[in-house]
Amino acid sequence: MDPTRHRGRTALVTGAGSGIGRATAIRLAREGADVVGCDIDEAGLEGTRRALEDAGQAADLHLADITDQAAIDRLVEQAGPRVDVLANVAGIMDHFIPLGDLDDATWDHVMDVNLTGAMRLSRAVLPVMQANHGGAIVTVASEASLHPGAAGTAYATSKHALVGLVRSVAFYYGPDGIRSNAVLPGNVETNIGTTSTPAVPWAMERAKIALAPMPPRAAQPDEIAAAISWRACDEASDVNGALLTADGGWCAA
Repeated sequence: MDPTRHRGRTALVTGAGSGIGRATAIRLAREGADVVGCDIDEAGLEGTRRALEDAGQAADLHLADITDQAAIDRLVEQAGPRVDVLANVAGIMDHFIPLGDLDDATWDHVMDVNLTGAMRLSRAVLPVMQANHGGAIVTVASEASLHPGAAGTAYATSKHALVGLVRSVAFYYGPDGIRSNAVLPGNVETNIGTTSTPAVPWAMERAKIALAPMPPRAAQPDEIAAAISWRACDEASDVNGALLTADGGWCAA
């Protein structure tokens, strides 16, 4: 780990209260960034604060809901005059619900968090990045961006759509020095999986076809955070609009 990799940069991290978001906030702070993190889980943010202190680091952590445009605007304002890195990490699962069993409320909630939240945050930081002649947006998509059977309909659709968002931003704003890339994790040891109980048994049985090639070892959140950090750093200066799978080879099956 290079303690100077992100020195002098401000990094905004969503979902910082647990899992990949927490690991990303800690890693970027240890690599020199001034981290601004958010989550809807107050206890989770306190856990991140303690973990940062244990690592000899600190971050500016905020209770914020990324489905609320006003909260997003406040968050970007609190980050100050620079946002050099945006890590769109926050996300929720959908209990492997297939289309025929999917209600509008579940669809809307998954889309609001996984897709619209990332879109609004990316949109909000664009003027700041443009004013500073560049920046890096790294969005956490999923193995389900490639294999829809790895989740339910709402989750898989949201993660497929994130790929379009990531590449559209890369295309239109690359000339401004803004890079937009995605990291696609597979099985990761986070609470997004442990708290997701399949709601439709037959759909979960069907999903076993897609889940069968999944490597037996679950990745640790910091392994995904390392991929996010690299995508955001100057060493990846020519990487734009790209998808980095971090799934232990699942996508190769």
